[in-house]
Amino acid sequence: MISSWTPYKIEMYLQLLTVRDLALLQDIEQFRLLSTRQIQRLHFGVGHATISAATRGTVRVLGRLEERGFLVRLKRRIGGIKHGSSGNVWQLSATGERLLRALRGDGARRRFVEPGAPFTDHTLEVADLAVRLREAARDRRFDLLELDAEPECWRGFTASHGGPLWLKPDLYVVTANAVVEEHAFVEVDRGTEHMPAILRKCAVYLRYFQTGNEQHRQGVFPAIVWVVPSEQRAAKLRTSIRGDPALTATLFRVTSTQNAVAMLTPRDGSSDEQPVTERTNHP
Repeated sequence: MISSWTPYKIEMYLQLLTVRDLALLQDIEQFRLLSTRQIQRLHFGVGHATISAATRGTVRVLGRLEERGFLVRLKRRIGGIKHGSSGNVWQLSATGERLLRALRGDGARRRFVEPGAPFTDHTLEVADLAVRLREAARDRRFDLLELDAEPECWRGFTASHGGPLWLKPDLYVVTANAVVEEHAFVEVDRGTEHMPAILRKCAVYLRYFQTGNEQHRQGVFPAIVWVVPSEQRAAKLRTSIRGDPALTATLFRVTSTQNAVAMLTPRDGSSDEQPVTERTNHP
């Protein structure tokens, strides 16, 4: 029970962590899994003379956090042995997760298991897009106002028949420049889902759009951005969405992984792929 975590115990654990350590743990909690390389890009991207020095610093800090019981590495690695320590994938340990919850006064607890390969691959793909958005914001390409991962980005609503439904995007993103904001629900497709399953997910988005809940809360409905592995997959999905008479095609954007950050970057003009999305003066 969380009640056993006294203020003294919480402070004792905090004494073992730097400010960067705590931010690193919070990022792993938010995205559920992160690779060594993704952690390096998030927290060791500046302040090191070379990439090799940044890698060594990342590995050293992660090893310390693992040794002190805040992190665990998955048995499965990215790219096999040849990628060395950069191939490790990390999640919070029970202690690390419990500490962050105690800091929030949250009594709920998670059950920790080794995730399967499909879950790991998809989670890391979503996290990589989030890392790229953070890097773009750090490079001042835009302001990153919101970046919510699962389950914080989920939306519950009531279907037309009165039953409960959940919309479960992979990310909710708000970017901005001096003129406009861009709001988007993001779905990361690794090319493994059959097209009928994707179209069913699109239909859930349309149902949520029709409730008006998001428009009432935010003033607009976000773009629905599908991120797919290749331009060939993107073309196939665009054609399928436009060919489905039950869908409103203008709600959706489709882009390749390579062009995803550009798609989520605020633009002043319009385009053929323009969805219903936020475009307002930004203070």
